[in-house]
Amino acid sequence: MLPSTCRPTIKIPRVAFVILTIFIVGCNDKQTSSYQGYVEGEFVNIASSESGRLERLLVARGLHAPGGTPLFALETEPQAAAVLQAQQQLAAAEAQLKDLRTGKRPPEVDVIRAQLAQALAQEKKSAAKQIRDESQYKAGGLSQAQLDDTRAEAASNAARVRELKSQLEVAALQGREEQIRAQAATAAAARAALDQSEWKLGQKVILALRSGLVFDTLYREGEWVPAGSPVVRMLPPENVKVRFFIPEPVLGSFSLGRQVVLRCDGCPADIPAKVTYMSTECEYTPPVIYSNETRSKLVFMMEAHPSPDQAPALHPGQPVEVRLP
Repeated sequence: MLPSTCRPTIKIPRVAFVILTIFIVGCNDKQTSSYQGYVEGEFVNIASSESGRLERLLVARGLHAPGGTPLFALETEPQAAAVLQAQQQLAAAEAQLKDLRTGKRPPEVDVIRAQLAQALAQEKKSAAKQIRDESQYKAGGLSQAQLDDTRAEAASNAARVRELKSQLEVAALQGREEQIRAQAATAAAARAALDQSEWKLGQKVILALRSGLVFDTLYREGEWVPAGSPVVRMLPPENVKVRFFIPEPVLGSFSLGRQVVLRCDGCPADIPAKVTYMSTECEYTPPVIYSNETRSKLVFMMEAHPSPDQAPALHPGQPVEVRLP
């Protein structure tokens, strides 16, 4: 149907019809504020960094998954065993470090104290004997050899007392600093290994970081999933966009952040959107040779993102009409 300003109302000769046709074409070339486009989705492929058998698929395609929703779970037996092993290794390393820092155990120290008490008694006894034997030697009642034996025994008992006192002091000391530092490093490495094992175990249950539409599921329960292979494909509302083309003459009317209105079949109302991308390269709609007369056939690709609360009303591949408000 012709616009009201271009619709003929009376019968006209053939020559006048040709002129009118040219006029109608001129009317149709009039710039419009409506542009055709289509919906695109930038999908997010959800995968795990660990491989394993898919035990549970917790969502179905076509459903909306809020942020934090568990999407799928892989088998956890190998990773759970690795966590248990790392826990035991960490406990052993920390126990050895604690032992180095606390010195000998109290029962061991008690044994040294008992030995020291016995040695003190022997030292006291041998010292008294030495005094008596020296008196007898001076009186001529004891030989030189017997006196030498008494003196040697007293010296030996005194040395034993000094030895046990030193052992008691050493028992109260910590391990050597180098040993403590080495064992502390071993404990830190065991703790890091435990953290890594727990992280790998956590990768067996994947959650949705953002809310969005579960667009597709790529594996079934019981199948083997290689590491990094997507299991769920999601479309967050902020990843829905509209791609449309505008002719070169109206390029100056658009800018990044410009508000536009989207219309589509079945949409209850206009959907506001914002221009988020403008192509820096032009292209031709049909393959023509550029000239001043064909500038109107130059088009620029544009992208606009609707508001996230209304984006779920749009579907990838859906044709839309883009208008300036």
